[in-house]
Amino acid sequence: MAGKTLLRAELRHPRLSTVDLAGREVREVATVGKHILTRFSGDLTLRSHLRMDGSWHLYRPGERWKRPGHQVRVLLEVPERFAVGFNLHDLELVPTDREDTLVGHLGPDLLGDWTPEAEAEAVRRLTAQPDQEIGQALLDQRIMAGVGNVYKCEVCFLMGASPWSKVSDVDAVKAVKLSRKVLLANANTVFRNTTGLMGRGKESWVYERAGRPCFRCGTKIRAAGQGPGVQERPTFWCPRCQPGPIA
Repeated sequence: MAGKTLLRAELRHPRLSTVDLAGREVREVATVGKHILTRFSGDLTLRSHLRMDGSWHLYRPGERWKRPGHQVRVLLEVPERFAVGFNLHDLELVPTDREDTLVGHLGPDLLGDWTPEAEAEAVRRLTAQPDQEIGQALLDQRIMAGVGNVYKCEVCFLMGASPWSKVSDVDAVKAVKLSRKVLLANANTVFRNTTGLMGRGKESWVYERAGRPCFRCGTKIRAAGQGPGVQERPTFWCPRCQPGPIA
């Protein structure tokens, strides 16, 4: 999309439905944590968030869409390409120099410009909440941006720590390093894999494997909810490889 001029732009959102972006150039598409920033000429940025059910698809003219039209929230057309956003959340259009009003609260971006200083800041923010459950802390985008529920479960397994362990009881530096490692390993592929194992059903150590044997010890993987109210997320863990508090 970058460097191409918009032939059509439909923003199917109550606040944005009258905005016409046609004729603007797509400067670039960037990410900050889980936020997708599509930057246009004229210093405008469209922020979108996938949440649990959103997705962006790229199609060529005449190609059949893989999701129904009533789920389309954004349609961007450039020569020979369509970018279609299905079930997108948190759509906002802001001046590019005001992107910080949308993402400025986030912690260091695990897939961004990673430096020793960024890592140290992530560790500082993580250890600043010593009594928080590590599973919850990994999901807190204000600490470090990028980890979702899948990687939360996998990082806890790789650390050998129960997701309900306090931050003070785990190696915070290791937690940050592993979080970046698993995200970086999966950044450029649609086939997520945290185990390095080949074969269907072997893509993750614990995530969505409740009742099946752990690849390391054979103990049955368990699952339980973690987090308050609407923030509750399914958490998977091996009770033997990850000793400590449980749900």
